[in-house]
This record gives sequence, C-alpha cells and structure tokens, in this order.
Amino acid sequence: MQFKYQHIILLLAVVLGTASCKKDNYEAPSSTLKGRIMYNGEEIGLEYNQVPIELYQPGFGKVGAITAPLAQDGTYSSLLFDGDYKMIIPASQGPFQWRETTPGVRDTLAVKMSGNQTLDLQATPYFLIRAATYRVNSGAITATFRADQIITGTSAKTIERINLYINKTQFVSGADNISNAEIAGTAILNPAAITLTATVPTISPAQNYVFVRVGLKISGVEDMIFSPLQKITTN
Repeated sequence: MQFKYQHIILLLAVVLGTASCKKDNYEAPSSTLKGRIMYNGEEIGLEYNQVPIELYQPGFGKVGAITAPLAQDGTYSSLLFDGDYKMIIPASQGPFQWRETTPGVRDTLAVKMSGNQTLDLQATPYFLIRAATYRVNSGAITATFRADQIITGTSAKTIERINLYINKTQFVSGADNISNAEIAGTAILNPAAITLTATVPTISPAQNYVFVRVGLKISGVEDMIFSPLQKITTN
C-alpha cells in the first residue's frame, strides 16, 4: 500500500510540475503601443508620471486597467498583447479637455494591436505656454513667455498661478526643482508678455547647466501644463 502511495505522490508531482511549466511558459506581451498627446501639432507638457492613460482589453479576463503614464513631453509607451483594447484618459485627469460622448463622460478610443503601433492623441488644453525664452544674468534665469488661452466661452477657466521652475536634472516640476519663481494669475497684466526670474542656487557637485520649464496652474484643475523642457548653460 505504501508503494502505491509513493507512486501516486510521484504522479501528482509530475502533473503539478508540468502545469507549472505551462503556466510559466506563456508568451510575454511583445507589441508596443506608443505615441504622444498633442494639440494641433504642439507638445502638451505635463508633470512626469501624473496623468495616466488607461487601456482595457475586454473579454481577456483582466478586469483592471493597464496604465501607461504620460511623460513630461506628453509621450507614452505600453507593452501589450495583440488584440482589441479600449483606451481612455480618466475623468479629472490632465490640464486639457478630452473628447466626451456626453457632457462629463469621456469617450474611449478603440485600439487594435497587431505588432508595434504609434498612436498620437489629440486634446485641447485650457492654456498653452508659448514662445518661452530664457536669459542668464548674475546667477539668475529670467523667462519671458506668453500664456495663451485656448479654451474660451462657457468652458473657459482662469489662471491660478504661473511658476518658473529650475532643476539640476531633466525632471522639472513643482515636486522636482531647486529654485522657482511665481506670479499669481490675478497679478498678470498682459498674458502675452510675462516675465519671471529665479535665482540659480549653488549646485553640488558643481555643474554649469540647469533645466528649466514654465508651469501654469489652472483654477480648479489639479494638473499643471508646462512649456517644453530647456537645458540652459549657466556660465
């Protein structure tokens, strides 16, 4: 009887081991979906990893979303299985308007994956920082730029504040900076000619360059919109 039990245990081990191998040998996703979110060909600058794109694959057994966060320059990339997906940017995410099926209900995009694919997305920002230029003088950086209102009418929003951010790395935002300057929206006299100056602090270890961006906070919107990243030589 003990001999039979030993055979049964051995058989179960073989079966479980085979099942485990089959499970471990499933192919990994191999198709890349990438692109960027833009407005009429212009970059929509964002804070790194704060605005997500969500992908759903109906009928595949995965209930939750596959998240592809947007980078500072609005680019995204996600590794997927081939198949049909639904893409959406969740409600209340991003400093822009996303297409809606009905007021307050964001639309989804149908995405069919069969190999690598590039899909650029279109959104309408409330504002854009345009024509940003930077000048270095006596250990400070002065930014001059426009704050153009894109969405007008009943859906328009106001500027809460604008910041010039400086950092020693390429990640530049309210959370990632070594110096910044701020102007309140109510203090802006001419949105077509705004100037902000921030001091460059001592950096250790020393480097002769910094990265800068201008960020605009919209009233009632959590996410800021940014100008393109610039590398500035300080001496």
